[in-house]
Amino acid sequence: MGQEIERKFLVKGTAWKAQAAGMLYRQGYLSSVKERTVRVRIGGEKAFLTIKGLNKGVTRTEFEYPVPVDDAAAMLDGLCERPLIEKTRYVLPSGGYTWEIDEFHGDNDGLVMAEVELQRADDKPPLPEWVGEEVSSDARYFNSNLVKKPFKTW
Repeated sequence: MGQEIERKFLVKGTAWKAQAAGMLYRQGYLSSVKERTVRVRIGGEKAFLTIKGLNKGVTRTEFEYPVPVDDAAAMLDGLCERPLIEKTRYVLPSGGYTWEIDEFHGDNDGLVMAEVELQRADDKPPLPEWVGEEVSSDARYFNSNLVKKPFKTW
């Protein structure tokens, strides 16, 4: 069974941006109920369908499958809840961990979050200087909830 263990943080400043190249992501939700989400995502020349279970702390079940980009685009354009999530993702290694920093666009413009995937829920990665408040348990910051209540409406 697939499992995702990750912590999420707000990002301070922009100094980190010079250290990584970004890739545009476009994603939408076929289902965004709290018990399960079904997401379609296109990033660069790749697309994925991802199913995630209910969060239990920083852990949840996750299954991810590659899909043809044209199929993903059709799902995003015709089947997904609105608004879509648009963001630029930057990947930045730090302290032996890989950090993914998402700079959101559109209805979530102004929101910048970092997430780090862990091997165990009790892992404590060293926090880079640009990492701010932890928001792992704040459901407002779940991408699926940013569809229902975009950052610009807070």
